[in-house]
Amino acid sequence: MAVQWPLVVHGVVTLLVVVSLLCGRWPIFRGTFVEKIHYFITYGAYDYFLRFVVAAFGSRGRNCFLTVENYCCERPNPILQIFYLVILGVTYFIIGKSSFRYIPGFYVSEFHWYTGMLAVGVGVLLFLLTSFSDPGTVTTENVSKYVSAYPYDDIIYMEKECSTCKILKPARSKHCGICNRCVARFDHHCGWMNNCIGEKNTRYFMAFLLWHFLICLYGALVLGLILAGQLKEHKIIYILTAYYGIEHSFSSLSPHVVQWLLGSYNTQILLIMFLAIISLLLAGFFGYHAHLCLTNTTTNETFKWQDYISWKRKLNEAKASAAALKAGIQTISEEAKAPESKWRAFFRRSPLQNDDVIVKNNLYDQGLISNICEIIFPLSQRKSFFHRKST
Repeated sequence: MAVQWPLVVHGVVTLLVVVSLLCGRWPIFRGTFVEKIHYFITYGAYDYFLRFVVAAFGSRGRNCFLTVENYCCERPNPILQIFYLVILGVTYFIIGKSSFRYIPGFYVSEFHWYTGMLAVGVGVLLFLLTSFSDPGTVTTENVSKYVSAYPYDDIIYMEKECSTCKILKPARSKHCGICNRCVARFDHHCGWMNNCIGEKNTRYFMAFLLWHFLICLYGALVLGLILAGQLKEHKIIYILTAYYGIEHSFSSLSPHVVQWLLGSYNTQILLIMFLAIISLLLAGFFGYHAHLCLTNTTTNETFKWQDYISWKRKLNEAKASAAALKAGIQTISEEAKAPESKWRAFFRRSPLQNDDVIVKNNLYDQGLISNICEIIFPLSQRKSFFHRKST
C-alpha cells in the first residue's frame, strides 16, 4: 500500500494549490491558510524570487531577469502558444503510447481511435481561430461605427480620445499596451493566444474553453473505462475473492484493486488525475466567462465597476462624516436648548448611517438572449453595423 502515498500526496497538494489560486480571495477563506497560499502564489513567490536573484547574481542579474520578464509579459510573443502545443502534443503522445494498445477493449470500442484524433484536431482549430483572428481592432475607418454601436454610459465610459492611437475611444474599448492597439469590447489580453480577446473573437475563445474542458473529461472517462476493462479481462475481482478470500464488498476490495492499478497502470492513473485537474481549471474559467457573457460584461468592465463602486462608497462615507461633524457642531452651539428626550435620542438616526445604495447599472445588459446573440454574432459583423451613421 506504500506505493499509493506519493500519488495521494501529489493529488492533495495539487488540489490545494488549485483551490488556493482560484478561490483564495473568497470571503469564506479570509484569514485562513488558503488565503495565505493564494497571496504567496500571486505576490509573495515573485518577491522572494526577485530577492534571491539579487542576492545570487546582483543588480545585473535582476536587470536581466526583468528584461526577460518584460519580453514574456509585456510584449507579443509565442512562448505560451508553443507551450500549449507542446502540452497538447506530449499528452496525446503519452496517452497513445500507454493506452491505445488497449483499444478496442471490454468497454471501449475502436471508434475512440478516431474520436480522439478528431477532438484534438477541433481543439487546435479553435486555438488557431482565437489566436489569429481579429479581436475587433478600432481604426480611423470604423471608429465612428463603433461609437454609434456602443453608447457611453457616463459612469465607467465617457467620451475621450486614446492618448496613443489619437482616435476617439468607443465605449467598452481599451488600448492594449501589449498589442499596441485599441480593441472594441475589450475583455483581456490572453497570453496563451498571444492575442486580445475582444468583440470579434470572444465566441472562439469561449468555444475553445468549453471544447478543451470536454476533451479533458472525455480523455479521463475513456482512460477510466480502459482500466475498468482491464480489471474485467484479468478477472481481478474474481481472483481476490475466490483465491485470496477477500470479502466481496467495496470497502474490502478497493484497497487491493487500487494497489493493483497503481502497480500495473500508474501512467494511466497519473493521466486521469492530470486531466481531471485541468478540466477543473477550465470549468472554473469557462464558468466565470460564461457569467460575464450572459450579463454582457467584460473582465475589463468588472475591474472598472469595482473601482467605481469603491470610489462611490468612499465618497458616501466622506459625505456622511461631514454630515456627522456638522450635526456635532450644531449640538454644541445649542447647549441652551432644552434637553432632548432619551427615547427620541435613542431612535434618532445617526448622521454616519448611509442609506444610499450603490447600484451597478449595466447599460449594455440587454437580456439573456440578446447578450448571447451579441457574442455569437458580433455587432461589427452585422449588416446594420455598416449602415450606421458616422458621428
